[in-house]
Amino acid sequence: MSTLADSWTVGPIGRVSAPLRAQVITALRRAILDFDLKPGQRLVERELIERLGVSRTTIREALRELTSEGLVTVVPHRGAMVSAPSLTDAADLYEVRASLESLVTQRFVERATDDDVDRLRAAVDDLAAVSDEDHDIRTILQAKDRFYGVLVAGARSEALRQLLEGIQARVQVLRATSLSEAGRAPEAVRELRAVLDAITRRDADLAARRCADHVRNAAVTALHSLRAAEDE
Repeated sequence: MSTLADSWTVGPIGRVSAPLRAQVITALRRAILDFDLKPGQRLVERELIERLGVSRTTIREALRELTSEGLVTVVPHRGAMVSAPSLTDAADLYEVRASLESLVTQRFVERATDDDVDRLRAAVDDLAAVSDEDHDIRTILQAKDRFYGVLVAGARSEALRQLLEGIQARVQVLRATSLSEAGRAPEAVRELRAVLDAITRRDADLAARRCADHVRNAAVTALHSLRAAEDE
């Protein structure tokens, strides 16, 4: 079992304008989403205190917040660990994500400007370039997140933005698993180009359906890998 020192190179939290608790939450969240802290890895309070140079109270408050976000799971008698969704939870999360992203896409068609559409096209082109160059999975995820950033901005709904960010964070490890599969990243680009084509034609229903199909295709790949891991 690796320790924090083995996997995470962050130093003590500095004293800046942001509240200390917020800095610790941000640092831990980023480490989880960037896979510096792996799914299933234990988050030992003593190691976190030493690593970040903060109090036990601050660490516990941060872990409570990340637990509420679904990024950390607290197991009785074992303590906190980075969440690793079960097969059932993963299937439910993907279905919620499909419904939510299709609604965001529909709102984008209804509310986005032509400039927003141009920015979305550029984001898809960027994802295609990154995928073709065979970058590491974190680079591909970052490019895909930029696509979603443009999509959500054009949908002009703070409520949908918050909901989608929460779901995306919970399925980050599954997204990485899906996009790591051979051929999946280029396939995802083709699917998103089909979504973009429907958006460009301002066909909200078609764009929403294609977006939901894209998420469900990703789910097939991710759930297959997760099922195989559980069977080992």
